[in-house]
Amino acid sequence: MAVGTAAQELQLKRGEFAVAVHMGLVRVLVQQDGGRPRVRREEVDRLRSQDGFPEVLRERVRTVGTAEGAQLLGISPGRFTRLARAGCFTPITFYLNRYRTVVWLYLAQELVEFAVRQPRLLVGKSPDWVRGRLEAGADCRARDWRSRRVERLLSSLEDPWARAAVLAGTLDPVQLAEVVDDPYERAYLARIRPEPAFGPTGSIMARETQARLMQADEPDEMLWRRVGLIMELNHAREARQAPRPGDERRPRFDRVHGRGPDGVQGFESEYGPEGGVGVGADCRSVAGCDAEPASGRDHAPACGPTPAIESASAFDSARVAERESALDPVRDSDPVGEPDSGPVPVPAALPEHALGLLARLGLRRLTPRRPRR
Repeated sequence: MAVGTAAQELQLKRGEFAVAVHMGLVRVLVQQDGGRPRVRREEVDRLRSQDGFPEVLRERVRTVGTAEGAQLLGISPGRFTRLARAGCFTPITFYLNRYRTVVWLYLAQELVEFAVRQPRLLVGKSPDWVRGRLEAGADCRARDWRSRRVERLLSSLEDPWARAAVLAGTLDPVQLAEVVDDPYERAYLARIRPEPAFGPTGSIMARETQARLMQADEPDEMLWRRVGLIMELNHAREARQAPRPGDERRPRFDRVHGRGPDGVQGFESEYGPEGGVGVGADCRSVAGCDAEPASGRDHAPACGPTPAIESASAFDSARVAERESALDPVRDSDPVGEPDSGPVPVPAALPEHALGLLARLGLRRLTPRRPRR
């Protein structure tokens, strides 16, 4: 079923379903032909048969912001932000508010587990390592979110080129060109890069912000991603080469023998098995002619004899030649003919370079038409 139908069956909102897919709670099948992802009916039935459905599933994917998260931990919003900037807990997703500011969201279940695991960070004075990171201006939220997302995507993919595409999205175009110098490989990595479950939804600003947040912004992380991309590219190139222009081109139809590359009698156009008129089409099927070719002449056209076409072409050539000879200016040495039978001179008001191509060939009037009253 489609992902939207699966979300309705599981009684989850779009954001909750996306978080469930990101956490691995819902397995989604990615189409190899680039189609929309699908969800198996057995996967939905498995989740619906669990105890406490749908409250338990909703609680596992429930996200909270800074204010609600601070209330859940029993601390102030300022202390919650400082702990998040220091890297004590990792965001799961984000959204843009009306001021186009990134608002991070956290899993409520992870915050509860953090409070049980690190109760000393919630009360009293912050440790030295937390104060040192904050004084240095560190903000680990984007980097931790990026690392979490990359690791989750790599764990769910088996194709080496798809894994390399995930790592390629963490580098800016300049660094990516330094690692992957082949433009066809870069285009292939951009085309097969995994997308969210519901596709590229949201505003353009949100998609650009997500693409910017996916790129590494610290030297050590950049180096780590470059090394990982090189390793994945080596595995991918050993498996198969990136497609090149013309690799997927269909073999042309044999016009002479009326057979395809596999020897089967039939016709396949360049636009697909059922689309358009190809290079080997029978002219009877195009023009609606039922005439049969003459015996012993398999390659003769079936919609009219060729001499008729040749005679028409000869007639047109003779007509054009006659018109061109009529455009030659009258010289003094030429014999003076009858007034009505002589050539029509070009008007002085219209020089030759001002005439159109058809007028110079004699297929149009040489003098302008009279204006209508």
